[in-house]
Amino acid sequence: MNYETVIGLEVHAQLLTKSKMFCSCSTAYQEAAPNTHVCPVCLGMPGVLPVINRRAVEYAMMFGLALNCSINPHSKMDRKNYPYPDLMKGYQISQYDEPLCINGWLDVEVDGQPKHIGVTRVHMEEDTAKLSHHAADGETFSLVDVNRGGVPLMEIVSEPDMRSAEEARQYLMKLRRILRYLGISSGDMEEGAFRCDANVSVRPEGASQFGVKVEVKNMNSFRSVFRAIQFEEARQRTMLDTGQRIAQETRGWVDTKNETVSQRSKESANDYRYFPEPDIPTLEVNPEWVAQLRDNLPELPDAKYQRFQLEFGLSPYEAAVLTDTRAMAEFFEGAMSVPPSNGQASDLWARAKSVSNWCTGELLRLLNANNHDVEDIKVSPSQLAELIDLVEAGKVSQTAAKTVFEAMYATGKSPAAAVQELGLAQISGSDELAGIVARIVSETPQAVADYRAGKQQALGALVGKVMKETRGRANPAVVTELLKEQLA
Repeated sequence: MNYETVIGLEVHAQLLTKSKMFCSCSTAYQEAAPNTHVCPVCLGMPGVLPVINRRAVEYAMMFGLALNCSINPHSKMDRKNYPYPDLMKGYQISQYDEPLCINGWLDVEVDGQPKHIGVTRVHMEEDTAKLSHHAADGETFSLVDVNRGGVPLMEIVSEPDMRSAEEARQYLMKLRRILRYLGISSGDMEEGAFRCDANVSVRPEGASQFGVKVEVKNMNSFRSVFRAIQFEEARQRTMLDTGQRIAQETRGWVDTKNETVSQRSKESANDYRYFPEPDIPTLEVNPEWVAQLRDNLPELPDAKYQRFQLEFGLSPYEAAVLTDTRAMAEFFEGAMSVPPSNGQASDLWARAKSVSNWCTGELLRLLNANNHDVEDIKVSPSQLAELIDLVEAGKVSQTAAKTVFEAMYATGKSPAAAVQELGLAQISGSDELAGIVARIVSETPQAVADYRAGKQQALGALVGKVMKETRGRANPAVVTELLKEQLA
């Protein structure tokens, strides 16, 4: 039988606020000693009073607006009760029936085809404490670090609109890209700042009723999400083909074994015994506040991707690379905003192509090789524009410019200073190059014979030898003309 996979994702994203969701403790817990960023509120002591973090509410609304959600004018916090040891007070402050953001959507592209994915809700809650598991003297035990407990968390719940692991991966990647464009979350999956649970079911192709849903947890990378969904859909299809019953349960992804394993039966909303949080009043959202946040949203990835193609004549590939992060897009536009040093107006699309080639080529290569982010590098956009001007003015060759750019990347020096220090100023004088060209011609008789026999590629080989001899400093156009004169 042919089956269809149905996937819905529940994504948790930590928000980049300075203090926790309901107290003033610092959220900078990653390098802190265990249980040092805590207070009676996030420890869940009796009699404490939580106070909601306004900035966290703003961030959640910004993200909801970016996902085309409606902002609820009235929302409330609820107590979600469950007995796990990472919640000391026995419940989590979350949102249930009146979330902050509802009825949104996000479009992704898979294999060139658009996919419209509904977003059921975006709501706020507090993160849990962190458990670490140990063994000593033949016994096992767990330790609780409450530093993470109470960090503002946003849950994004999709509709069950995805039909493949690749659609799920593209959806997750786009969610994270938007979070980072807004500057409201690091989106770091390895650090637990961006976490995903997948609800996976299969049903006969053409059926309208959903199959039994299985929740998959413990996925800490896009690759893990992709592989876990693929494994789970294959497992469920095999079970249906062999007449087995699929249980509604929570399963954990074991990356080292490339499989999911059963953890516990799946909870329902009734198991959590939700009820309104009595210590936090209903959140009344002023429409003017929403309008102000909407007006202050930055240009988002999709809009920037389209604009880069229309305004700068870039290819879809170039636009996608340049808009992958907000920092790279701003670096590109920063370089484009610098007028040419000769004071003359340049062809916008030609200039954009040149800047794009440097950003998607040498800059991206050095970023990957050094594991750097664009915002951390020493080269400024104006310095890249200056280097391009030197190349276009014939003061440094394209080959030598790559060496100059590496020096700029390492030291932060200006292009002119790097060119002078490395001795890579372009040689354009015929007198200076004539002797080198004559020697190369005399030392390469086979290439000369090939050229005179009509093999035009031999000329390129001779140009390459001159360029190598001059460490890339020779002007290729001048070298080509001198070679043609000598060979004639």
